[in-house]
Amino acid sequence: MELRDIEYFAVVAEHGQLGRAAETLGLSISALSKSLRRLEKAMQAKLFRRTPKGVELTTEGAALLPRVRGLRLSLADVTREIADLSQGFTGRLRIGAHPGVFPDLLGLACSRVLADAPKVVLALTVAGNDELLPALRNGELDLIINAMPSCPYEDLVHEHVYDDEFVVYASARHRLAGKKRVMLADVAHERWILWAPNAPSWQRLHRIFEDNDLPPVRIAMVASDMSLRLSAVAYSDLLGITLRRVVQQAAPGYRLVVLPVKELTWRLATAVSYRKDTYLSPAARRFIQILKTTAGELSAEKP
Repeated sequence: MELRDIEYFAVVAEHGQLGRAAETLGLSISALSKSLRRLEKAMQAKLFRRTPKGVELTTEGAALLPRVRGLRLSLADVTREIADLSQGFTGRLRIGAHPGVFPDLLGLACSRVLADAPKVVLALTVAGNDELLPALRNGELDLIINAMPSCPYEDLVHEHVYDDEFVVYASARHRLAGKKRVMLADVAHERWILWAPNAPSWQRLHRIFEDNDLPPVRIAMVASDMSLRLSAVAYSDLLGITLRRVVQQAAPGYRLVVLPVKELTWRLATAVSYRKDTYLSPAARRFIQILKTTAGELSAEKP
């Protein structure tokens, strides 16, 4: 059996006529017939029967065709993989990132990938998990960077990238700024700005207030844009909750401080995720490697 015999078989099955199949393949009918006989001999089965209109699959041929289609897809994957390896990092890499990914990480990692593989085209989407996860699963994205799920998804691979933590932040002029310890009761009656009512961080905030018999969180403002939230807190008495590194990097420009509220400080692990049992290009693997290295370097820096 030869691979070309399998390919010729699939083309004949698609056309249902030897003449049209031979024309498509650029072969003579006799050469195509010889190929089919060779395949039937290897299979020890008759794969086609002649009809007044051409040829049709036998029971054995119909059973073989789905397997051949799967083989053709596998061969296409192999061809793509070998081409990537032989030509260097090429192609288009589609990346999704959660807005909470700390500043400078994506920009620096992307710039390093483009310097290392100038033929790669990066397409970056910043969105919440409700958009990122479906896009990853249906093939619109190659990988995403977001919070490590507490229970890993069975259809995805999660690789740890870095750790951060959620903290409460306020204006440097806030009445609670400068305190070495802020009690949960101290912030119970403050007004808050949030990203979205269904965001996991805010769901946890509401739950902590409820578990400690405190009044519901007083939501004064909702804004999806991170810069707007930071600015609104800087020029008001509002409180916000976000990742420590976001506050630390924004603090000099916005004059923000972290309030040491122990009950409202918790760790968050960030991961890069991609579909399990799928082709992951060398460009994607290189990006993941650079992302981890860059995250390590930035985490080691003193903000």
